[in-house]
Amino acid sequence: MKALLETIKGCTLCEPHLPLGPNPVLVASKNSKVLIIGQAPGTRVHATGIPWNDASGRELRRWMGVDAGLFYDPEIFGIVPMGFCYPGKGKGGDLPPRPECAPTWHAALLEQMPHIQMTLLIGQYAQTHYLGKEKGKNLTETVRNFERYLPEYFPLVHPSPRNIRWQRRNPWFEDKVVPELRRRLSRLIT
Repeated sequence: MKALLETIKGCTLCEPHLPLGPNPVLVASKNSKVLIIGQAPGTRVHATGIPWNDASGRELRRWMGVDAGLFYDPEIFGIVPMGFCYPGKGKGGDLPPRPECAPTWHAALLEQMPHIQMTLLIGQYAQTHYLGKEKGKNLTETVRNFERYLPEYFPLVHPSPRNIRWQRRNPWFEDKVVPELRRRLSRLIT
């Protein structure tokens, strides 16, 4: 695992497409129990090299019911985004994750993480990649029917402040999904 992580940290596969240059951000251990697969780092995460070190991360930890100390313990949580580097800015926010990362690195990482008991699929890119034809017709349907994908996968909306409106339109998320996420995580990490 150590050699694989060092190789990934030195990856320059999509360097010509990265406005801030390569800086792969991920955390993984052969002992990780829960895998968090999000989109790609934002500018703050790129600058610090700490995954989910932003407002989205604070919201995700609130949903999960864990503090930063537990969240950043690689023996408990592996954090492997769909794209490891900041992809750049688009019209409505950051660009999608680079398409090279997941096909190039995910299988090798997962092979080195045999103790994963649940994978959080955060956002449409992770859900499309891992659920394929099994995902719902849209993100809302996939997340609403999260129980369909358990116990292996737990699909979530992205916790970005940009999705506050989505959360207000879908109060069932806080009422049903967040408590079930906390229950399941509590059982896995205690």
